[in-house]
Amino acid sequence: MSSLEIQQLPRQEKLKLMEMLWAELGRDEADLESSACHADALRETAERRARGEETALDWQQAKAKLRSHLAPCQN
Repeated sequence: MSSLEIQQLPRQEKLKLMEMLWAELGRDEADLESSACHADALRETAERRARGEETALDWQQAKAKLRSHLAPCQN
């Protein structure tokens, strides 16, 4: 399926396709290795959390924080 074909799909069909792709990718999850930089980032976050320098965010807060960090990259 081409990008153009996907763009022309109704929203519900796009969501259905995305769910199918996600399920397919999830089947091979054990075969995927995270990069060392991801492991480092997780370790650093855990260390900051243990020191009380990192707090948990709910999903709405996390999205807002990510969007504010990514906003300069969008220009």
